[in-house]
Amino acid sequence: MEKRRLGGAILILSVLVFTACSISKEPAERAIKSAEAAFNAVKEETLKYAPAETRDLEKAILAAKDKYDRNDYDAALKSATALPDKINQLVTLAGARKTEWVRNWEALGKELSAMTDAVQARIEDLTKRRKLPPGIDRAKLDEARAAQASVTHMWTEAKDTYEAGRLMDAVAKAKNARDKAVEAMTGLGLQVQEAPIQ
Repeated sequence: MEKRRLGGAILILSVLVFTACSISKEPAERAIKSAEAAFNAVKEETLKYAPAETRDLEKAILAAKDKYDRNDYDAALKSATALPDKINQLVTLAGARKTEWVRNWEALGKELSAMTDAVQARIEDLTKRRKLPPGIDRAKLDEARAAQASVTHMWTEAKDTYEAGRLMDAVAKAKNARDKAVEAMTGLGLQVQEAPIQ
């Protein structure tokens, strides 16, 4: 009699556990799929500006899926319900970093414009003179002209890269153009201000 009661209790307990697992299964599946869809929608953009954090979040999604695959639906649901906030935080972080890159791009554009104008004005002024100032000879003047042409070409490439949507590459190219402009200014005896660019 006792064996029957014990067997019945075990059966009831098994049914309750199975039912509880079943209750969590569908919500966990929905939550994981929803988080995956939201993540995939922003992943390409966040990878550009927050690659490490994007990979961490990808791992968190895979961990939730792994729990689901091991039939640990409660744990999978708990992990999955935390994902939307993490995705929002990632998007915010990537957005803030992108804003900083855009700020750097705009600052570089203004600075390069002022630098190339200064170099061009200096070249024109020196070209008109019969006697060049101490420390500057015709060779340096020719080097400055060549550097000015390089800066113009490099800046055009940077703008093309920016238009193609590769902001960080564009900033890197613009920084190289700035370095070349500094070289031209220094060769012509012009003062170069410290760059405010990070």
